[in-house]
Amino acid sequence: MTTTPPPGAVGPSAPADNNVTLRRPPLLKRPVSDRSGESIGRLEDVIVRLRGADYPLVTGLVAAVGGRQIFVPLDQVSTIDGDPLRLSSARLDLRHFERREGEVLLRADVLGHRLIDVQNARLLRAADLELAKAGDEWILSGVDTRRRPRRLFGLRGPEDSDDGGAFRDWHDFEWLIGHEGSALLRSPFARIRRLKPAQIADLLESASKKEETEILGRVHADPELEADVFEELDEDRATRLLGAHPGQHAGDLLVGSRADDAADAIAELPQQRRQPILDLLPAGQRTKVLTLMGFNSTSAGGLMGMDFVALPGMSSIADALARVRESPSLQPEALTSVHAVDDEGVLRGVARLVTLVQSDPGATLIDVADTDPVRVGTDTDITDVAVLMTDYNLITIPVVDDGRRLLGVITVDDVLEVALPDDWRRREIAQPPDARHGNPR
Repeated sequence: MTTTPPPGAVGPSAPADNNVTLRRPPLLKRPVSDRSGESIGRLEDVIVRLRGADYPLVTGLVAAVGGRQIFVPLDQVSTIDGDPLRLSSARLDLRHFERREGEVLLRADVLGHRLIDVQNARLLRAADLELAKAGDEWILSGVDTRRRPRRLFGLRGPEDSDDGGAFRDWHDFEWLIGHEGSALLRSPFARIRRLKPAQIADLLESASKKEETEILGRVHADPELEADVFEELDEDRATRLLGAHPGQHAGDLLVGSRADDAADAIAELPQQRRQPILDLLPAGQRTKVLTLMGFNSTSAGGLMGMDFVALPGMSSIADALARVRESPSLQPEALTSVHAVDDEGVLRGVARLVTLVQSDPGATLIDVADTDPVRVGTDTDITDVAVLMTDYNLITIPVVDDGRRLLGVITVDDVLEVALPDDWRRREIAQPPDARHGNPR
């Protein structure tokens, strides 16, 4: 059961009176006194324990006493919102503090570090953290990602803000703290997996190497998602990540990828790295990858995918629709067309999925297909492919050999990716008009 903070502890409003913040007003560096009120040190950090999907629980403090950092259990502090922080026990363990498994230090690990804003799919820095009283417990309840006004030559500069409220609910964020000791406890509840593969790829594009490693660690728990994210990365980053992974992991990463994406990534690797990774791929995928690597990357052959739906022309429309239903692993864009072929694999027609859905299930595929479809050869220039798809309003275009045998299919998203500027992934993503209003109830 999830601990719910009291009203005012989370959300866009200011912190409640009984809540405390690490920086404004500061809890950090606050004096720590003994039971008689005599100062013995200062607060250095706050310790929380991870509890899965629940709010992190404050379990203790790290205090600087006599030149060393010591652990102060929370039950030995009269109240965490006091100034000074007065101890309730006369006994104090003066051994040097060492964190335990699953413990996170809010100042060292979170404050000033970037977090994933899951709601808006972007990286923001934690400018302040809020602790809230929930019954008899103190929890980490909120984050403020607004930067404070800068001072230029003693004058206040403009404030750089994420345009959010004050403190937002901790559950709106995924932390990137680089702490291996708590990674296993955080991974099963990774909120990052709510994001779309393209959004995660965008995060990786703006992440530091340390942040990148942690993001990929979360995604690695879901091989299908990991493969989808890999496909969304630009070629340079995908190749770098592939080259950085050990052989088996690199092979696992590509097994779930489309053959055309795998071919692009492997082709960019040093020659000595290619064959070991190719050897890790299943035989069928390896054959497709080698075929694609044989084409010029700026031609239709280098752009096409080799996964598509093709049936004999006399198949029923019901059978064609069943084949689409039975192909969940295919790229969705490639499923928007069904291809009629003869026994030799020669392309006889192309039927759009919407046409099949609107037709009599008992009719044959060739009856509703375009028997003279727009098609290209493997050496067709990418620009010509884009022009054809634009002129004929095509979502896919088949690639054939000189004998009209079907070799592959180019989808509109592949063409768009080539047609857009090289730095398109680094552009600010357009937000829908309701983006700042939260999720509909």
